[in-house]
Amino acid sequence: MGREFIELFDDWAQGYDETVTGRDLEYRDVFVNYDLILEKTANETYGHVLEFGVGTGNLTEKLIAKGRNIYGVEPSSSMRSLATNKLKNVTIVDGDFLDFKMPTEPFDSITSTYAFHHLTDSEKDKAISLYSKMLKTNGKVVFADTVFEDEQAKLDMINKAEQHTFLNLAQDLKTEYYTTIEVLQTLFTKHGFNVTFKRMNDFVFLITATKQ
Repeated sequence: MGREFIELFDDWAQGYDETVTGRDLEYRDVFVNYDLILEKTANETYGHVLEFGVGTGNLTEKLIAKGRNIYGVEPSSSMRSLATNKLKNVTIVDGDFLDFKMPTEPFDSITSTYAFHHLTDSEKDKAISLYSKMLKTNGKVVFADTVFEDEQAKLDMINKAEQHTFLNLAQDLKTEYYTTIEVLQTLFTKHGFNVTFKRMNDFVFLITATKQ
């Protein structure tokens, strides 16, 4: 993950929870059903869970409530500090989707919300390949993230954001690495996963990939 993204989340840390609860009008539709998305994501995991992009710990709290054993990875020192204060008994280490201190024991589940789009499609390929080696047979990758049905759907969403003068959102959609269902379907299948996609709001899909 680039330094610019880490700095973004360092700056966003204190206001992140306000944004995800819909107080930021520009990003409100991105976070529609936010609590339900976290709940559904947590429901799909099981056992020993690796969580990328812990952030302020909102998904982590759901995982704890379901009795999961969690190993967290978070690149932003500000986010990591907030999460550590909130989650006293969870291990949270510095790192990102491709560069982190890897425990020796295999995982049952790998999960993340609102973060996988920070990787290019090439980096997503490398990450999914890595996760296929880290997971037990029938282990699961469970991500909730902004994904588009195709490139035209992405362009339509950019145009809609611009029409509403949501210029920061439009710029994010243009410059970050939001991908399509077809690309993710191809990558997960390539690395031995059976993957499904469930729409959660106008932006976010729940992506559940089971290792075969």
